[in-house]
Amino acid sequence: MHVKKGDKVMVISGKDKGKQGSVLEAYPKNERVLVEGINVVKKHAKPSQDNPQGGILNQEAPIHVSNVMPIDPKSGEPTRVGYKEENGKKVRIAKKSGETLGN
Repeated sequence: MHVKKGDKVMVISGKDKGKQGSVLEAYPKNERVLVEGINVVKKHAKPSQDNPQGGILNQEAPIHVSNVMPIDPKSGEPTRVGYKEENGKKVRIAKKSGETLGN
């Protein structure tokens, strides 16, 4: 997958197109990511020990990884991801600026 947990990403298609957020979780087997503040859905919750009131909660749902692009650290625009080897390690680089992405 071209994005990892903690990456700053922009949504490029769907109902939240143009919005930005950071990746909270990645699900590589399902090719989906959970992005902060993106694809917020309403979930009906029964009353429980930690939520005695119950009711309707808002929470993020995972979106397909093809609908997000990492943000270039230099320009702040969405960019494609390339891979390069530095000191024997494979690192992700932004195609637009050549900067390394993440850690």
